[in-house]
Amino acid sequence: QVQLVESGGGLVQAGGSLRLSCAASDRTFSAYAMGWFRQAPGKEREFVAGISWIGGRTYYVDSVKGRFTISRDNAKNTVYLQMNSLKPEDTATYYCAADKLAARFSLPREHTDFGSWGQGTQVTVSS
Repeated sequence: QVQLVESGGGLVQAGGSLRLSCAASDRTFSAYAMGWFRQAPGKEREFVAGISWIGGRTYYVDSVKGRFTISRDNAKNTVYLQMNSLKPEDTATYYCAADKLAARFSLPREHTDFGSWGQGTQVTVSS
């Protein structure tokens, strides 16, 4: 399994921005689609954004479209989540995840599509 370490979480006021980073330990990082999920207290883990392993295809849950941007730097084995115009309802623990299949053609978005997870980073948005 790929080891993933998130960073960049914190406390921000509504309307502010944060950039999350997720560093992968595996040199085969570039062969895997990557995703970001979040989980708020008392709620199920929710898919937020994903990026394909090749071609840079990105996809988002409707609630973050136009505000969040996922990107990856394969040279640095890192995936990012730029979060702008943050809202209190974005408050959650954010997790990055690596696809369980290499070179998948389709775009994974289900929790069960991903085989490696980071430990999570807390994002708190105050109103």
